[in-house]
Amino acid sequence: MNAETNYPMKISLITTFLFAITLIFSFSLIAQNQTPAPPQSEPIALVGGTIHTISGDVIENGTILFDNGKIIAIGTDVDLPEGTRTEDVSGKHIYPGLIDAWSQMGIYEIGAVDMTTDINEQGTVNPNVMVERAFNPESRWIGVGRSAGVLTSVTSPGGGLVSGQSAAMMMDGWAWDEMTLKSGVGLIVNWPNPSNTGNYTTQLRYLRDAFADARAYKTARRAMENGDAPHHDFDTRWNAMIPVFDGERPVVVNANEVRQIQDAITWAVEEGVELIILGGRDAHLVTDQLKEHNIPVIITMVLTSPNRNWESYDARYSLPARLYDAGVPFAIAGASSAPYANRLPHEVGAAAAFGLDVDEAVRSVTLSPAQILGLDDRIGSLEVGKDATLLITTGNPIEYATQVEQVYILGRKSDMMDSHKYFYQKYREKVDQRAAN
Repeated sequence: MNAETNYPMKISLITTFLFAITLIFSFSLIAQNQTPAPPQSEPIALVGGTIHTISGDVIENGTILFDNGKIIAIGTDVDLPEGTRTEDVSGKHIYPGLIDAWSQMGIYEIGAVDMTTDINEQGTVNPNVMVERAFNPESRWIGVGRSAGVLTSVTSPGGGLVSGQSAAMMMDGWAWDEMTLKSGVGLIVNWPNPSNTGNYTTQLRYLRDAFADARAYKTARRAMENGDAPHHDFDTRWNAMIPVFDGERPVVVNANEVRQIQDAITWAVEEGVELIILGGRDAHLVTDQLKEHNIPVIITMVLTSPNRNWESYDARYSLPARLYDAGVPFAIAGASSAPYANRLPHEVGAAAAFGLDVDEAVRSVTLSPAQILGLDDRIGSLEVGKDATLLITTGNPIEYATQVEQVYILGRKSDMMDSHKYFYQKYREKVDQRAAN
């Protein structure tokens, strides 16, 4: 095309770019209200509250003491060291921070602006993708999720057949490395759609070939390291899969339909890898297989309608209760999109309303995901030696009316401002001004 024809297109691209920059700049100004907290500098004791340990008994009128980001004492008769700062939380409740077990937090900002999303990598097999390296600590959704009690996000890449490695990210901090609780939480695999028979077979063959190549690479590298083979070039993709074969990292397979789940189980058993089912819409139909191989499920989207006309209206609402009754270990995650992280308590609340025991519902976003994803040595319950990552609330965090009044992440008292509160205060002022006139 000639220059005259290209001119309107250039203007359009420039306008779109400037609009995107304006949006990002505007939201960054709001995000400045979310100032990361400094490291804990003195012992802190929360006194007089009801402590829900999750792993043990509920402690009425208790005290929880933490220092250097770690819990050092819990109980009703705790000796406080000299210099302890005490906070009276009488009438309040203390819970461990909620865990969003599948999220795009930090890699998704504005859906309509491509440059603010960094979810999918080029290519089909990318096991070497480390999602924390792309994590945006200035995301406005961090504060919004934190205000709802979500203090740990298991941020996960998407796209392709093997998307990459998820990472557990703390919802406070200045930079991605400071906010990373654990790297390489799981290897994300998107199981092919079986409705497309020809493509399904091809994709499964491609997946098997990728794992075979990675396993052969591991054998060659180990032989080289032991002096039993000549030099073998380093391959970042296959090297990233060695922890999977060594049993140090699970494979998190995104699968919803019965055939997908069954085929994923068969594949994982043949490969000898640890499997976690993500999604699990039909998991209640294959509970015997899941229990036989001790495979947990991370349930996504409780608050959604059924996918089939013949299913009852509460098919998704009652799925957690059905898995619990069947003895299948599970956790609940909401929609992966970062703007919806604050809805996680509502997803769990719906499960409780449709048959899931309330205590188990709270456990499904605290200790259960921590155990499933190998984070329970740090978070998920309130125990001596674990991270001081906790909530101070007016009640059960999965109840709609409960307010999260304050959070601590690794002992740091987080700023409770977020973009939703910013706009509430702004337009509350508008209403008050008009009422005064």
